[in-house]
Amino acid sequence: MKNSRYLIYIIISGLFMWSCTQEEEDVLTNPDFTPTTPIPPPSAGSANFTKFVAVGNSLIAGFQAAALFDEGQANSLAVILNASFQSVGGGDFNQPGINSENGFNSTFSDPLNGIILGRLVLFDGDGDPETTPLPTPAGAPGVPAPFNTADLIGPRTDTLPLNNFGVPGARVLDAVFPGYATLNPFFGRFASTPAATIVGDAATAQGTFFMMWLGNNDVLGYATAGAAGPDAETDGPAFEADPDFATITLTSIASFTAAFQGALGAMTLDPTNNGVVANIPDVTDIPFFTTVTWDAIEFDENDPVDAATIAALNSITAFGGFNASLDGLVLAGVLTQDDADSRKVVFANGDNSILIEDEELADISAALSTINPALAIYGQARQATAADLITLSAGSVLGTLADPNDPTTAIGVAVPLEDQYVLIPSEIDRILTRTSTFNMIISDAISLLGVSDRVALTDMNKAFSDLTAAGGGFVNGVLIAPSFAPPAGLFSEDGVHPNSRGYAYAAQFVIEAINAKFGATIPMPSIANYAGTGLPLM
Repeated sequence: MKNSRYLIYIIISGLFMWSCTQEEEDVLTNPDFTPTTPIPPPSAGSANFTKFVAVGNSLIAGFQAAALFDEGQANSLAVILNASFQSVGGGDFNQPGINSENGFNSTFSDPLNGIILGRLVLFDGDGDPETTPLPTPAGAPGVPAPFNTADLIGPRTDTLPLNNFGVPGARVLDAVFPGYATLNPFFGRFASTPAATIVGDAATAQGTFFMMWLGNNDVLGYATAGAAGPDAETDGPAFEADPDFATITLTSIASFTAAFQGALGAMTLDPTNNGVVANIPDVTDIPFFTTVTWDAIEFDENDPVDAATIAALNSITAFGGFNASLDGLVLAGVLTQDDADSRKVVFANGDNSILIEDEELADISAALSTINPALAIYGQARQATAADLITLSAGSVLGTLADPNDPTTAIGVAVPLEDQYVLIPSEIDRILTRTSTFNMIISDAISLLGVSDRVALTDMNKAFSDLTAAGGGFVNGVLIAPSFAPPAGLFSEDGVHPNSRGYAYAAQFVIEAINAKFGATIPMPSIANYAGTGLPLM
């Protein structure tokens, strides 16, 4: 078995190989895009782009690779859009600069212990050609990336009026929450007052055209935490629930409805102000959930160590005995045969299912412990199936030892992978249902507020779902893929946020919606002008 704590990333090597090989083959038959019809001159149509204001969360701020940093901000969705708007009368665009080359990585940093780390980079630290480069924080030991720790989430260094009010971590609820600046340092560094709201500051910026993209974090944190939150819903400020800038629970439908309508109402209060709203993509489609497969445990029977491991795992003293115990519980009337069969664990040569904890299985720990106390940890265990999604964060634990002194306790093999690293089918359904409901609320708010003639809707859900379904393709002569593997990936190294090229891709759909709503002919940004995920550092 590839016994590394980054076992999760073994699939990425295939993504790298596919990207490069496919690009070499297809570039011969797919010449660079050339227009087949005359391109009309740029026009703003009935909209006015003199001052563009953007409000939202990390997707507006330019967050990527698990951090907010200079290059990411310079290629934010809002900046890319404004560049196109300038061809139809748009003005300058000012952001609250973070002034840090690699930003602040809230997931890996530990400021109290003096550990300040930055954006993720792909890093091949061991020089082994068989090892896949890993997303690693800038500033980590051995990573040859310059790192500036000044002003990571410090105060602004300018006093110019702002155009970008994107705040990493903000949910719809947070965007209208007075005092959120005291909870979220990303907002606190540029809020007009400690009691300000994100939407309030954006509305008073007196823009002539706005973009609002809110709602992603109202499902994202819950999903990326493996739907392991203590409650199904929460309405409190995000930072009270999780210091990593996202909640691990879902926003309630009632609160989302009221907050979104309030936010859109504030942005459209001026009857001369037009804008565009984007809905929520399916978060289960992002590389955070699609990079690692359910069958990521790999054994090679030609490797004597692997062959011995397979035999040991299937022996009567291991899962062979566990499976027999399940059959015994069927005879005792504790389980049905179907239930017992779904829990049985078998390993073989090749790709194997990850052993996971399924919180919705009946807990039979007590019954198993009467047979053998060592079996109690398998009370809600089963092997994953194609219907399950494994999180990217599982990479820090898969293949590691639950007991560092016991080589038979490999997590995901002998010890179940915990619930926080897995989305089971019922949790996926809950996330998809809530996303669909929120998107209906977003769409309905435009008509309920009577601003259908002034606000365009960008269907980001469809845009990215179509990309995932197609598996990639060519845009502006550039090969793209729904992954973070260079050279084709449109996502950054965190598997959640787009990279600069991915933000340019999203901008095309925003402009398409604007052109259709306002009779404009705003030119599309070419994704060829924006960088994808960087090649691995050595």
